[in-house]
Amino acid sequence: MTTQKDFIALDISNPIWSHFFTVAPLVIIGTKEDDGYDMAPKHMAMPIGFKNYFGFVCTPRHGTYQNVLRYKEFSVSFPLPNQVLLAALSASPRTQGISKSDQIVPALPTIKASVVDALLVVDSYLHLECELFKIIDGFDENSIITGKISAASVHPNYLKVSEKDEQKQLKEHSLLAYLADGRFASVSETFNFPFPKDFSR
Repeated sequence: MTTQKDFIALDISNPIWSHFFTVAPLVIIGTKEDDGYDMAPKHMAMPIGFKNYFGFVCTPRHGTYQNVLRYKEFSVSFPLPNQVLLAALSASPRTQGISKSDQIVPALPTIKASVVDALLVVDSYLHLECELFKIIDGFDENSIITGKISAASVHPNYLKVSEKDEQKQLKEHSLLAYLADGRFASVSETFNFPFPKDFSR
């Protein structure tokens, strides 16, 4: 049995996250940007609580932060495993003198969101449209951007229905997971979580 003395201590005077793997979602955040739009992948992203709020980590140095601050809204696309190249393309750096909305976004298969003024990635399995709720600054150079979901839609293959076998459903329609830092996986083998009897959140 492994004991605490078998673990390797990490130097917390520097960021620790590149020394091990963690599993995270991978989403593409869409924002309005001047006369065009921006799309940017994020893996530090999650629901905020059990109500209709969603948030992600960003930095004021990035266009996404400034766009949300200016226009007070954003979209979220959850790509499929076969769309990982689209997510990578949306991470392409800007070129001086040419906006990302002119250079990168037109190469992505997108549609306009229905409620917010932003784009969504076509064929992603889940689309969220959010109005800015709150930006929490102060995590050194990073911030948490949170939004209240004003519209949401899910692909029929990923809709949870009581009559469906969830294990079979996910086997046939896998999910994309990001293994920080720098790898990804297609999740198709899943198991029921062994909650204690009478467990409730």
